[in-house]
Amino acid sequence: MAKQVVYHGSYTKIELPKIIIGKYHKDFGVGFYCTVLENQASRWAQKNETPIINVYEYKEDSNLKIKEFTVMSEEWLDFIIDCRNGKKHCYDIVIGAMADDQVYNYISDLIDGIITREAFWELAKFKHPTHQIAFCTEVSLNTLRFLEAKAVE
Repeated sequence: MAKQVVYHGSYTKIELPKIIIGKYHKDFGVGFYCTVLENQASRWAQKNETPIINVYEYKEDSNLKIKEFTVMSEEWLDFIIDCRNGKKHCYDIVIGAMADDQVYNYISDLIDGIITREAFWELAKFKHPTHQIAFCTEVSLNTLRFLEAKAVE
């Protein structure tokens, strides 16, 4: 099984990740969100007064149901629209590009009928690469091992 380092931007050290259900729907639904891009985790953390990057080792578990979007596709877009509308999915882990603030606005405009799918893809193609891993079930959190917490300068 493959191992890799993943990062979670926060305001505090998180040795034992939890899935917290909030009032806002996220790209891949309810989950504990990480990324393989340390600079992206740093941007997430810097939204807080005391920015911290939590570092974990992620060990794949072939027994879990994992959905991975390797590219921003129609399937990826439909999945995000469903999740942002509160529709639940059956995956333990979902991996793929993140709809950052700007792309999120494009998705909102698409949902509201302000822009077409074609316009969405034209606008979205100019965004920088992003990445996220949503650990969506309690059992999926067992694939993470805390390594360290670092203050963001």
